[in-house]
Order: sequence, then structure tokens, then C-alpha cells
Amino acid sequence: MELQTIKNRFGIIGNAPALNHAISIAERVASTNLTVLITGESGVGKEVFSQIIHQLGSRKHNPFIAVNCGAIPEGTIDSELFGHEKGSFTGASDQRKGYFETVAGGTIFLDEVGELPHGTQARLLRVLETGEFIRVGSSKVIKTDVRVVAATNVNLQHAVSAGRFREDLYYRLSTVPIFIPPLRERGDDIGLLFRKFCIDFAERHRITPIRLMPEAQQLILKYTWPGNVRQLKNVAEQVSILATERDISAAQLISIVPDIAENKLPVVLSNSGGFENNSGNGFTEREILYKLIFDLKKDLNDLKHFVFDIAKGGVSSNSFEERSIPEPVAFQRNINPQPVIISPENHQVIISEKPTVFHEHETVEENLSLVDKELELIVKALKKHRNKRRDAAADLGISERTLYRKIKEYNLDE
Repeated sequence: MELQTIKNRFGIIGNAPALNHAISIAERVASTNLTVLITGESGVGKEVFSQIIHQLGSRKHNPFIAVNCGAIPEGTIDSELFGHEKGSFTGASDQRKGYFETVAGGTIFLDEVGELPHGTQARLLRVLETGEFIRVGSSKVIKTDVRVVAATNVNLQHAVSAGRFREDLYYRLSTVPIFIPPLRERGDDIGLLFRKFCIDFAERHRITPIRLMPEAQQLILKYTWPGNVRQLKNVAEQVSILATERDISAAQLISIVPDIAENKLPVVLSNSGGFENNSGNGFTEREILYKLIFDLKKDLNDLKHFVFDIAKGGVSSNSFEERSIPEPVAFQRNINPQPVIISPENHQVIISEKPTVFHEHETVEENLSLVDKELELIVKALKKHRNKRRDAAADLGISERTLYRKIKEYNLDE
């Protein structure tokens, strides 16, 4: 099937190379029964790709179910996925079939699979390897034939290293990995998507669609879109309903969505593959490197002139305080200059008779504890978002449930 045909069928807009590559992989793997792991930031459209895999495969006439693993409480997730027997736990008044039993022959989409508890991870691994599972409170082995498509917005390799995710399950899930690029890396796709959302909103509410003026278009192209396509759609609908004019200027866009003026990335990739600064001027990597070298050379020359002026005796303590020294300055070799000392009594420059040896600068090792770093990031995120856990979780790239668990674990709610 042609790429554009797939995009039209599933409502995908954009021509970014990374997006096209992800779609082509989904199409090729759809005809197989291989397990697929879809990765990408929250809001990039991972569930759409699970639909592509299911609808273009041989299981398209069988059931499909999407399960948000991060939204199911830890105590009931085994029952939801694998079912339970009557009386197996408090509240289990009847026997219940789990998703792996009811969707037999079809596809199950496990979103936020990185949030699964360790016990559930072991059960899932057995299903993937043998096609067998046991209901909660039962000893009877049940066979099932379900294709698993998993998705996550966290780095599972880091989770494996930290002991939060089983390594064998990670390799079993990622038989075929598909990475969906974030919106900020899709270039002109941002403008196309924004226009589509505005038109859809206008048709639904029978209003005239808005149109972004050139300077407003530049704002949405430079913004980092941490919420990706989901956030872009919300902004398009918000501007469509709140704007007083149909031609949206940059000033009006900022007045409605103040965050759009923030550029959290100092350097972003341009469409040509080079770098772009905040003013829109394109720089290549080589040009940036040359600029850094020339700036460093200039700082060293300033430092030489400053030391030479002091040695000549023409600098007082006042000028010493006012003169700025480029930072950071580190001596990489042992040198034996005659150090300059300013006398506090008469502010005269004195040359010391004994040379002072400047040794190599010390390097203070950074604390590499994962626990400490995790705690530090959580505290920063909560402080940044004024203890709004949903916003802090989105900024950290984890679910609100996981953040709540970490807050309890580190006693941050006290």
C-alpha cells in the first residue's frame, strides 16, 4: 500500500522523513505476528500506529483493545489483563475473563508498558513466550493467541539499568522497534497540522477558520511543543475560539498562549540539517565550533593583557576589582611565574621573590547516584510547577501514577 494512502486512511498529516520511516516499518510488520514496541514522547500518536499494525494485518477482523497500563491500579492490573476466579480476592464476587482471554485472535495494545509492576511483567513475559497465562486465584493454564503491540514514552533501557523493568521482557517486546519523532523535529509538519486542526474546528462549530500571519507561523515553528500533537491541537482550538480576528498576528497569538513565545532550546535543528539560533540565522556545526574557538582565543588574549598590565605596575586595587577576568580559566600545565601581589597598605604592585607553583586544577567528581538524580529532578519539577503533579509528571516524561508513587517513596508529601 502506498504511503500517502495509509496517511489518508488513518488521518496522518506530515511528510517528515522520520515519520515516513516509522509508517513504512509499521506497514511491513503488520502482515506478521511479531511483537512491536512503539517509542516516542507523550502525545506523538503512538496509538494510531497500533491501529495501522492491526488494520493492515491478518487480524483486522478480530478484536482490538487498547489498555493504558499506567491508569490501572497496581492491585487490579493482573485481574484486568489475565482475569480472576470467584473469591480470589476481596470483591471478586464472580469469575472474570481478562483482556488476553477476551481478545484471543486479535491484537492488544499495551500503552505505557513501562509502568507495569514487576509481577505483571513476569506474567506478560510468559504470555509472549508460550502463549499461556493463569487467572488470579486459579491453577489452570489457559492458552491464548494474541498479538501484542506495546508503547512507552520512557526509556526502557534506562529503566532496565535502574532495575524497574525486566531485561528479558524488554528484548522480547522490542522484536520490532518503531520510533515516532517528536513534533519539534518534524519541521513544516507543524504548520500543516495546525492548519488542519483549525479547519476541523471551524467546520465543527461553523465559524470562519483562523489564519496565521508569517510572524505567528514562525512562533509555532520555533516552539518546542513538549505535549507534541496533542498540545498543538489544543492550542489550535484555543486560538480559534478566543481570537477576535481571523488573521492571527504574533502579538495576538502570544496574548492567547503566552508559553508560545518561550524557546526552551538554545539551538534547534533547521530543515537543512544545520543549526539555527534564536534570531533565525542558520549556522552549521563547523561555524559554531569556529565561533567557540575564536571566543576562547579572545578571552585568553584579554587575560594576557590584564596580567601584563599588573606586572608593569600600572594597575591599582580599584582597577583590579573592576577589571573582569574571563571565566573559566584553568592552567593545564605547571608554570612558575613571579606572582603579582597588591599591597593592602599603599596599593602598590609587588613582585614576589618566591615563585608560586600553579598545579593542575582539581576535578570534583559529580555524584552519579541514580536515586539522588531522580530525587533531584522530581523536586525540581514539583517546585517548577508549584506542586501540580500532573504538570510535573508531564515535564518529567512519566505518568502521574508513577510520580505519586515516587513522592511516597521519597517522603516528599510531608
